[in-house]
Amino acid sequence: VQLQASGGGLVQAGGSLRLSCAGSGRTFSSHAVGWLRQAPGKEREFVAAISWSGDSTKYGESVQGRFAISRDNARKVVFLQMNNLKPDDTAVYYCAATKYAGLPPVGYEYWGQGTLVTVSS
Repeated sequence: VQLQASGGGLVQAGGSLRLSCAGSGRTFSSHAVGWLRQAPGKEREFVAAISWSGDSTKYGESVQGRFAISRDNARKVVFLQMNNLKPDDTAVYYCAATKYAGLPPVGYEYWGQGTLVTVSS
């Protein structure tokens, strides 16, 4: 499984962005996918995850109610819709995949490169 994250950029506080995680490989659709982020000088933080079927989702406390994760297995893509963005959301966002069930995942076998999200005040 290979992952390619995209969609980051510069946005003002209160704005929105949609990140995409494009997957390749025959088994992508059978993997749970998560989004994690890392801000400068901070530890990596769980943002959201979605089961392989899309039926189950999980969010980190700091994004609950503002972010939404979804997936389109036919297109092999997972989305992270981010609304009402805050300066504290500024970070490099990574998508990752795991074949193991359970949300949030305790670990990931596959990682994409990060995409930078910058929220200005």
